[in-house]
Amino acid sequence: MTELLNALLHGAVYAVVGGALVVLAYYVLDLLTPGHLGTHLLGDVRDDASTTGGPSYSAAVVASAWLVGVAAVVFTAIWTNGETSLGMALLWTVVFGLLGILLNSVMLVAIDAVTPGDLRAIVCTPGRAVPLAYVAASTALAVSAVVAASIA
Repeated sequence: MTELLNALLHGAVYAVVGGALVVLAYYVLDLLTPGHLGTHLLGDVRDDASTTGGPSYSAAVVASAWLVGVAAVVFTAIWTNGETSLGMALLWTVVFGLLGILLNSVMLVAIDAVTPGDLRAIVCTPGRAVPLAYVAASTALAVSAVVAASIA
């Protein structure tokens, strides 16, 4: 019974720390994109889509990739360090989670620099997802995969 309670405690702590890292990744992406990311994702519900263009599916693609990527890094850090002490596993989780967020930020700015137009503004444009959003999303997933692999 003690092992079960200990495992439940660890699971709860990992979930809170992992959730906090995912929320932090969302806020960092919000800072990197023009306007308020939540507004781009929801669209302006006070007006019909004909006046505002509705939600940005490009922003949804990029934000989803960021969140899944950070979650993959968090998962890998927990999975590979689960046998160590809770404190050490949490340290790995936080450090590599922050590294993933930082590198995704750098890569978004880098991809923005080498692609035409303003990528960060383009991915927040209302309407259907544009091809450049898939490039930004793929970059986030690729960077996260590399960070996750470096843990294992």
